[in-house]
Amino acid sequence: MATKKQLLGVVVSDKMDKTVVVRVETLKRHSLYHKVIKHVKKYKAHDEDNKCRTGDRVLIVESRPLSKEKSWVVEEILQPAESAPVPAAVQPESGLI
Repeated sequence: MATKKQLLGVVVSDKMDKTVVVRVETLKRHSLYHKVIKHVKKYKAHDEDNKCRTGDRVLIVESRPLSKEKSWVVEEILQPAESAPVPAAVQPESGLI
């Protein structure tokens, strides 16, 4: 039995029911110019319990096709998203407003 592909990525959207969009970045070297190029691809992954939130770092695993565009499943949440700090320009006591 072949092993399933695994990818690391960041959740960019969790607005669908039981589905998240995961952005996966890979680095590849150009064959002629040898410059390192960053490739970004988005995958739709199945999240059965709707636990993933935007900004979470997740591990997704290949599965059988679950819908037209969804053939990946969220295996685990590696690092939950942290709440974003409020910028200094927005805070009223900073005097910038």
